[in-house]
Amino acid sequence: MSLKQFVFIFIILVFGLSGCSAASSAAAPALTPVSLPLGYIPNVQFAPLYVAMEKGYFTDAGIDLTLDYSFETDAMALVGANKLQFAMVSGEQVLLARAQSLPVVYVTAWYKDFPVGIVSLRPAGISSPADLKGKTIGVPVLSGASYIGLRALLAAGGLEEKDVNIQVVGFNQVEALVSGQVDAAVVYVANEPVQLTAQGYDIQVLQVADYMELVSNGLVTNETTLANNPALAAAMAKAIQQGIQYTAAHPAEAYEISQKYVENLAQADAAAQQAVLAESIGMWQVERPGYTSPAAWQNMADVLTDMGLLKNSISLDQAYTNQFSQ
Repeated sequence: MSLKQFVFIFIILVFGLSGCSAASSAAAPALTPVSLPLGYIPNVQFAPLYVAMEKGYFTDAGIDLTLDYSFETDAMALVGANKLQFAMVSGEQVLLARAQSLPVVYVTAWYKDFPVGIVSLRPAGISSPADLKGKTIGVPVLSGASYIGLRALLAAGGLEEKDVNIQVVGFNQVEALVSGQVDAAVVYVANEPVQLTAQGYDIQVLQVADYMELVSNGLVTNETTLANNPALAAAMAKAIQQGIQYTAAHPAEAYEISQKYVENLAQADAAAQQAVLAESIGMWQVERPGYTSPAAWQNMADVLTDMGLLKNSISLDQAYTNQFSQ
């Protein structure tokens, strides 16, 4: 082969490879960055998100997801102003935000059941909501899903706040209960009751979902995103639903994946944390991914109205959509 022929072939190869590289780049569009506020610390209860990230469900959907655990972020206000496109929030926040003219929309359910309950030590004899009368009840804060759940259970027992003694104990419900500071505590049923059982306590749990169907936690976006980029909302919903489905079907693998995202999970009480995951799986929207019940929205509006938190009537069918449910 002459030098001239060699140079010609070399040039052909270089341009050919460059063309392949360009074609490859063109076939891999840039991912859309999304920051997702969660409102809580890294926890095994977020396993579906970790699984979806690890399995590439978000990447396959064209999303570069970042999880935001900062408590101080006013996620609903930012989503309503379209400064954030998504957030994971409890259902009542959607109605309260829309009552303030924030155009937020709930697009996929995380839990099928409202995750709040009241836990007590069995000797206290609190086996029904009516048994709460005259009891001292610890609540993390006088707002949010915990407070809504407390009011719902009081209503289920024919009680009002004046019929009980409410104490704000922060997120130290376990300590407040076992020390005798309170007779019962408002908790997330997949978390503190598992901790108490692991410590050997005999407990009784009153779960809101056993008495009233309310809107659970879920993914929220805004009307602008739904109008201008419905494909992004659909992709977020689908990736989350895939994560929930896979986690429910492969809990052991999901637990291992979570150790990469939750600091010190590998050193934690594995039996207790796996029990938290198992309880969470029982509460996630697995059977009909993403679906949210119209009846739950009406019940939530009624509870908020009764509490005096929802003063203006709002259109419930604009607060949520099931178009992305499977």
